Amino acid sequence: MDENSRVAAPVPRRRKEDQRPRRQRKGMYILPSLFTTANIAAGYYAILQIVHATPSEYWHLDNAAKAIGFAVLFDGVDGWIARLTHTSSDFGRELDSLADVITFGVAPSLLAWMWGFHLLPQSGMPALHTKVIQFGAIASFLFVMAGASRLARFNIQVNPQPSNPGRPGKKYFVGMPIPAGAGVIAAVVHFTEGEPVASPWIALSWVLMVVAVAYLMVSTWRFYSFKDINLLSRQPFRLIILIGALFAGIWFFSGPLLFSLALLYMASGVFWRLQWIFRRREGPPAPPAYTEASQTS
Repeated sequence: MDENSRVAAPVPRRRKEDQRPRRQRKGMYILPSLFTTANIAAGYYAILQIVHATPSEYWHLDNAAKAIGFAVLFDGVDGWIARLTHTSSDFGRELDSLADVITFGVAPSLLAWMWGFHLLPQSGMPALHTKVIQFGAIASFLFVMAGASRLARFNIQVNPQPSNPGRPGKKYFVGMPIPAGAGVIAAVVHFTEGEPVASPWIALSWVLMVVAVAYLMVSTWRFYSFKDINLLSRQPFRLIILIGALFAGIWFFSGPLLFSLALLYMASGVFWRLQWIFRRREGPPAPPAYTEASQTS
């Protein structure tokens, strides 16, 4: 039989049962993007609340802080779902980065500016009042730039190493993540229920606080990422109790609890950095002293 007379074997048609998992897998890619969209919506709502704030209606600032807090939750859920369903994509990563710039960069900087500087009442020292507002504008801009730079560095680095590396098996962020930086700003505002700063000296300390958060985001210090916690595996009963107590505490005491958690997470990076510096200064342990007894033995 020559080659032209051969009959091509019929190609078997793919059954509908074989196409369903593939269609379901494609549909799973939209789940992380839905939470990312909720992240953007929360950031947009926060910005709207900020621009409506006045000295007599400062509760808009508290609403903005709450919206940023929900956005932090949405940002964590979309990454967890993407890792769980193996639906990470380049589009999802780019969309998440753009959403973070809006929600955790622009919105918190506006919140810090309005709460700490713009609504600052006039005092007997007009020159100091003007300087504080100018310093506040610079600090708020540095926060946005630090957050955007931190996201850009995170996107281009394949395996970033913190300058003070942690234990093997632990996963750390290189620099404070931008949702945590935004969470610090939102937690402070929510702790005061949105009531703006009334003293220029407190406003000056707020300038230092915003600049410190901005520096921690662009630093190479390590911050715990919580990515090694697997909620799907068997967990001890104490962990379930701890998570339940955490949600109950946030529900009833959201202001002081979130304020404490945000500052503790911020201080953790500083603590690990100082611990690493002190260990480096101590150096390796000295070798044992040479004696005749050690030689004869």
